[in-house]
Order: sequence, then C-alpha cells, then structure tokens
Amino acid sequence: MSLIIDKPAARARQVPVKAAKRTTKRSGTPYAFLAPAMILFALFLAAPIFYAGYLSLRKVQVSGLGLGAASRTEVWAGLSNYARSLTDPDFLPSVLRVGAYGLIVVPTMLGLALLMALLLDAARTRESISKFARISIFLPYAVPAVVASLLWGFLYLPRVSPITDLFEAVGITAPNLLSSDLTLWAVANIAIWGGTGFNMIVIYTALRAVPTSLYESARIDGASDFTIAWRIKIPIVMPSLVMTFVFSLIATLQVFAEPMTLRPLANTISTTWTPLMKVYRDAFTRNDIHAAAATSVIIALATFILSFGFLKLVGRRAFNQED
Repeated sequence: MSLIIDKPAARARQVPVKAAKRTTKRSGTPYAFLAPAMILFALFLAAPIFYAGYLSLRKVQVSGLGLGAASRTEVWAGLSNYARSLTDPDFLPSVLRVGAYGLIVVPTMLGLALLMALLLDAARTRESISKFARISIFLPYAVPAVVASLLWGFLYLPRVSPITDLFEAVGITAPNLLSSDLTLWAVANIAIWGGTGFNMIVIYTALRAVPTSLYESARIDGASDFTIAWRIKIPIVMPSLVMTFVFSLIATLQVFAEPMTLRPLANTISTTWTPLMKVYRDAFTRNDIHAAAATSVIIALATFILSFGFLKLVGRRAFNQED
C-alpha cells in the first residue's frame, strides 16, 4: 500500500500558518514604535500626576519641638489638604483674577488670530507678502514666556521705557502699566502678544485646506468678501477655533511665567496672584508640599472639567456640522 501525499494541498495548509505568524509579527511593530513615547509619558507625566494625588492625601505630623530625627512623620490626611486649600483666603481672589484675565486674553487673542488669518487668506495670491506676514505674526510665539515678560516688563517701567518718552513728547502723562489698576491688562498684553501668532497659524492652515473653487462659486453668485468670510470661511474653520479655544483656556488656567517674572518689577503682584503662584509659594516658600499638591490637583480637575464641558457643549455643532 503506497502513501500518496498531495503536495499542493500540504503547501496550502502551511500558507495560513505562515501568514498568521507574519500578521502577529507585524501587529507588534506599532507598539514597538510607540513604546518610547509611552514610557516617557508614564515616567514624566502620568507618574507625577499620581504622585501629586498621593501627596495631597498626606500630611506631616510633628511631635515635640520637631527637632529630632523621628519628630516629623508623614501620616494620612484624607481631604483635609483640599479643604485647607479651598478655604485659604488667597485662593478665591487668585481664581477670580485668573477668570478676569481669561475674559481679556481668550476673546482678544482668538479674535485677532481669526482676523489676521482671514486677511492673509484673502490675499493668498500675494505669496511673498503673505509669507513675510505669517513669519512676523508667528515670531512672538517663538520667544519664551520668561524672555517676553522681561522685555515687556522693561517697556512697562516708567524710568526706562521709551513709551514714556513718546507720551511726554506729545505732552501726555504716561500711564503706569504696573499699577494696581493696570497690572492685569499688562500681564494679559504679554499673553496676547505671544499667543496670537500660534492660533493664527492653526486657523490659517485650516483656511488653506478649503478649495478655492468654493469661493469662486460664491463670488459668481454675487457674494462679497465679507459675506464669504462670515458665511463660508468662519463656519469651515469652526473646529480649529474650538481647538484653539481649548488650548487658550488651558493656558489661562495655568498662567504663571508672566506674573512671576514681572513680580520683582512691581509691588502690585503678590505671591498668590494666580493659583499656580500659590502652589509655588506653598511648595517652595512654606515648604508645604502637601497643600501645594492639593491645590495642583484642584487646578487640574478644574482644567479638565472646563475643557471637557466646553467640548461637550459645542463639539457636536463644531465637528458634526452635517447634523
């Protein structure tokens, strides 16, 4: 009795096995590329967040005079640090101050960014002028916040500012921009000057993706440039506006560098002028890292709630316009 082997059938059975092995091997390739970023994210972003949450639930208990090696022990605190942060008399004024700061910065910055993007898109045929304008508007964003704050701080100082000389040349008394009444506007001006260019580039990129045939059809129907901008361009770039608004909202809640840099130049900016400055004071001046961690967690939760709430509010209208 002879054994007959069907070689094509045997090869056909081996092909799926080899294909499955190759598929399994390829399926792990994306994770290998993502592994460095995931490791860095876990080490330098996720781990500090969990550690801050852990510290916010602890406190230091002092026994005796607190001078011995075992006189200071870390114990469970529960939510007492959060209650202490929320009832701190400096916390609510700093929150209200940041709220007023956001009401100035976010609408002004996004309005200027949208206006500049529309103007550049309207003159898109003049490529040389448009390129120079884009670079000029975006350039302040490339300046670090600390450097920009120092530059503007010296422009605000009456004794060294050329703005004061210009006012005096025309017989007008220059306002003290670092006074208690104008400090908020001075800090907001730095943020607007630095952030408008980035938001303009985002909106302008969205405008460049729109086919010019759409505008030509509107012009044939008799639409003016203003009508095209209001009825066509702005609704199309609404997702970009929503994204830039969320970015600006997060940056507003985390404002720190500008007032912290201006503080040595003006006695109107306190150590708790913003919530993050209060965190810095508690952690590095009072050496109370547990209260600082609790305030940090509160700021993070407020940022998440406001950003997520805004996206839920306008997300469907902005990203699903066909509905």
